[in-house]
Amino acid sequence: MKVCVIGLGRFGYSLATTLAEKSNIEVLAIDSNESIVSSIRDSVTQAICMRIADEDDLRSVGVEEMDLVIVATGENFAQSILITALLKKRLNVQRVIARSINTIHQDILKLIGADETVIPEFEIGIRLAERLSSPFQQFYRITHQFSMSQIPAPASFAGNSVEDLDLFTRYETHCIGLKRSEDFSPIAPDHVIQENDVLLLVGKESDLKKIARL
Repeated sequence: MKVCVIGLGRFGYSLATTLAEKSNIEVLAIDSNESIVSSIRDSVTQAICMRIADEDDLRSVGVEEMDLVIVATGENFAQSILITALLKKRLNVQRVIARSINTIHQDILKLIGADETVIPEFEIGIRLAERLSSPFQQFYRITHQFSMSQIPAPASFAGNSVEDLDLFTRYETHCIGLKRSEDFSPIAPDHVIQENDVLLLVGKESDLKKIARL
């Protein structure tokens, strides 16, 4: 998979370097700041110092060959709109994700064709609020109704197998994994839960809270 990240502020830089760690992703990173480009050069497939001003600039770096282009220049309102419009309206890039700085910016980016938009600060704020107000160690909202969470095994679960607990019948949740150190592994139905186990559960938030509060 070929990904281009345009704009290497804190969001774009972190995104580009993290994507580049995946063995199946080639990352082209672009920014107008030479020192930033120099610092990321060894961490991505290719890094280019350039200020994108028009269609020719985008063509010159080969964005048409990309499977995904991420416009991370959110602070520069006008530039992010221009680049997104060129990518979708002129160059027909398959998928474009654009960073926005507020909901008005987000609406404009959607109108000109962005396939997806993100407001990093807004989304981080929501996740932090959910974590601080949640009984879970970690909480991931998949949809409005369906979530996944890390929950320390309640004392009443210890000594029982996952199958014997019959979590779906009792709580309408599924146990899909077990945390060991910092990694998760699949959990077998015959696994006997230990006192210090951390379980990865999926289901409705209200049902997950029932287990977390046991």
